[in-house]
Amino acid sequence: MKKILISVLMLLAASSLFAKVTLPPVFGDHMVLQQKTSAAIFGKAEPGKTVTVKTSWNKKKVSAVADSETGRWLVRVQTPAAGGPYEITISDGDKTVLSDVLIGEVWWASGQSNMEMPMKGYSSQPAKGATKLITRAKASRPLRICNIQKQSSIHVQDSCAGAWAQNTPDVVANTSATAYFFADALQDVLEVPVGIIVTSWGGSSIEAWIKREVIEKDFPEFDLTFLNGSVEIPKRRVHQWPTLLYNGQVAPLVPFTFKGMIWYQGETNRPKPDQYVRLQMAYVEMMRSEFQVPDAPFYCVQIAPYPYDNGRKTHSGYLCEAQQKSVQQLKHAGYVTTTDIGEYGTIHPCRKQEVGERLAWLALQNDYGMDAIEATAPYYKSVEFKEGAAFVTMNVSNQGLSPMGAEISGFEIAGADHRFYPAKAWRTHRAEVKVWSDQVPEPVAVRYCWRNWCVGGLFNNYGIPAGPFRTDNWPVDEADWAE
Repeated sequence: MKKILISVLMLLAASSLFAKVTLPPVFGDHMVLQQKTSAAIFGKAEPGKTVTVKTSWNKKKVSAVADSETGRWLVRVQTPAAGGPYEITISDGDKTVLSDVLIGEVWWASGQSNMEMPMKGYSSQPAKGATKLITRAKASRPLRICNIQKQSSIHVQDSCAGAWAQNTPDVVANTSATAYFFADALQDVLEVPVGIIVTSWGGSSIEAWIKREVIEKDFPEFDLTFLNGSVEIPKRRVHQWPTLLYNGQVAPLVPFTFKGMIWYQGETNRPKPDQYVRLQMAYVEMMRSEFQVPDAPFYCVQIAPYPYDNGRKTHSGYLCEAQQKSVQQLKHAGYVTTTDIGEYGTIHPCRKQEVGERLAWLALQNDYGMDAIEATAPYYKSVEFKEGAAFVTMNVSNQGLSPMGAEISGFEIAGADHRFYPAKAWRTHRAEVKVWSDQVPEPVAVRYCWRNWCVGGLFNNYGIPAGPFRTDNWPVDEADWAE
């Protein structure tokens, strides 16, 4: 009798694990769903049980049967134009009601420490302009934030921690500055609800955010045998080992429906820029496939100038070039330039407002039909060497380059000896810059903001700076820099 009772209690305990629908943190009170789409809603329930989802905006019900083994279920609901608040009722017999649900624009924000850096800043490293937005934050504003907590794993996880929150001072202060300034600009201009999902980890490598199957297929240079548990991973480096952050912070949220992605990462991958081109493309295509948003726009931020181990070295130039090459090979993609906002004393520049707003301007122009600006940075097109100078032509809008009538910082020039010297540069007409140096009478190559530490001075007419570029294709060890 005692054994029978124990067995019954064990069965009851097991069934109670699925007694009520459970949801990942991207579903909850105060959430935002992407407007005008077939949005995924999913979670777990008792295996084999029918789960019904009813939305208050159209009173319609959709149902799914929880998987017989995992208990996982998924439905898709048609979302209306932006608005709310609404309710979503989810039931498998027991009801779960999600209240204060808004319909609007949802963006995914990820990366390493420059994405993670909160509005309140790091110690002695502020986010300029954040205090005003923190103190004026109001819960009534339709801007919502879902911060996903850090989690790494050698196995794909089906749950993680986080929650949607309203736009209050405490929440804003602890939210990614880059992501918040981005969302703030979008909400202000579009005047619709905006939601941001933030999942980031300072110092993380890009390969940590990519799933195992992609790494195995396309990146044989990574040894994944540690995933069988035979290797002890140092806790201080879990965010740099392949797949671990995808497993912990991305997989549990698949396939939540969002509009697009913003990405601020790259410092950790500086030593291998050629590999980074492939990695960033793989990351974007993986995210679009996993979340079933094949046309989702992707906007990344080029790493900002910083002296790293030596300001005269060129890791930053090559990495920024890799970021640009990747974006140019992807559809619906763009990049934000930061050659004007670096800080010599910190790898975390305080001017996150410029970064977030430049990301927003790309989205506003490319995805929301705002044609009144040119949000794309001017980029290198061609060069002609004549009369002891280089005449560099840039791809830029009809409004042209700036400044006019002032020397432009950031240029260096080299002759046949491959030694680069600081150069003078002036805008000559709409899309052309003349570059020269008395120390290089017969130039053959120009580089702009190519060193780890630089101060760039070339912009388009809307204040968007040019990113690092070079006119040569010399290998890393074939260029020298004059002292």
